[in-house]
Amino acid sequence: MSKLAEFAAKTGVKYFMISYTDLFGGQRAKLVPAAAIADMEEDGAGFAGFATWFDMTPAHPDMLAIPDPAAVIQLPWKPDVAWVPADCVMEGTPVEQAPRNVLKKLVAEAAEAGLRVKTGIEAEFFLLTPEGDKISDPYDTAEKPCYDQQAVMRRYDVIAEICDYMLGLGWGPYQNDHEDANGQFEMNWEFADALVTADRHSFFKFMVKSVAEKHGLRATFMPKPVEGLTGNGCHAHISVWDLDGKVNAFAGDAGGQIGEVGLSDQGGYFLGGIMKHAEALAAITNPTVNSYKRINAPRTMSGATWAPNTVTWTGNNRTHMVRVPGPGRFELRLPDGATNPYLLQAVIIAAGLSGIQSKADPGKRYDIDMYAQGHTVADAPKLPLNMLDAIRAFGKDTELKSMLGEEFSASYIKMKHQEWNSFVSHFSNWERENTLDI
Repeated sequence: MSKLAEFAAKTGVKYFMISYTDLFGGQRAKLVPAAAIADMEEDGAGFAGFATWFDMTPAHPDMLAIPDPAAVIQLPWKPDVAWVPADCVMEGTPVEQAPRNVLKKLVAEAAEAGLRVKTGIEAEFFLLTPEGDKISDPYDTAEKPCYDQQAVMRRYDVIAEICDYMLGLGWGPYQNDHEDANGQFEMNWEFADALVTADRHSFFKFMVKSVAEKHGLRATFMPKPVEGLTGNGCHAHISVWDLDGKVNAFAGDAGGQIGEVGLSDQGGYFLGGIMKHAEALAAITNPTVNSYKRINAPRTMSGATWAPNTVTWTGNNRTHMVRVPGPGRFELRLPDGATNPYLLQAVIIAAGLSGIQSKADPGKRYDIDMYAQGHTVADAPKLPLNMLDAIRAFGKDTELKSMLGEEFSASYIKMKHQEWNSFVSHFSNWERENTLDI
């Protein structure tokens, strides 16, 4: 009996959602009855790759999604159904542009170097009306709404239900709060191996949207869904361990500015890789047109965007792209809610391994308030101003492209150029309002 068939017999699951994530972060699935899952586990569920966001044509052969039984999750809100992430293959060969395959390749490369990357993410989201045009809570109007206990309790039913599910799944959730924007929330769970975190991140987005819909609301992870308010970040906390997961390879005293914040030489080199590739990184961590309304935003109603626009790092200071809040780990504050859960983890590992291989220097540590004094740092690189700049930066970064895989990188750049071209060919109300009478 197949592992998934055994899972169904044990849990009473009637259907499996065999799911994969495409290049643009879209979650795609087929609903398979438990009676048919054994064959699907061996051969995969068939998809037309061109019908989703992959660099394929209608003439391509079937793309088969092979479910990973080790990652199956029974839907807490609909126990008859289980979700299982899948690895995409075509004619017996892994699809190199498929995000989960990209991540698994880099996890294997890290393991070859004796390293095990562990991450935790802070996924922020808004709860809106079903139409998506208003904050769902009409009383959530405070100028500084962060940690507002009345506002979080008015959405207790939604937040508690999601947290209860994470507790039941064994994710180790440890805090939930109302975030810095009206209508915005963040839920945190324990860090884990990069692939596990990516699978959970992917499922979390699916779960939050599903529970919100159940309560008559709409959840969005869009980077900047409301003008003038803080956007949705997806901060990543990163540490690297030995293969047994017992010794933190980042923890130590490398001396100098790195050692002062509790990082080892290896931790400094990994951070150096993140800094070295930051401008190209943005094409993955901030993948949409809307992303650049978050990282290059003017001051928000609360007084701060909480997003970077410059490639700098610091100690425990939230105004920089990277902060080191304590020994043995650091936080990358660049990613936003639109980032692909698998590509986020993949690009972190790719940049970090690149840094270790080249012993990259992360550069000077700045401990200033970048929002107030950033203008005094004249030589720090700026993050891309828009998605096109990010795509071009990624296209020029031959080392990062090689680490992620040439086929994936070429496909991603091609598809993102198409998306940008679609955006710039769109006629907006702003154009009509500002140039109609010129």
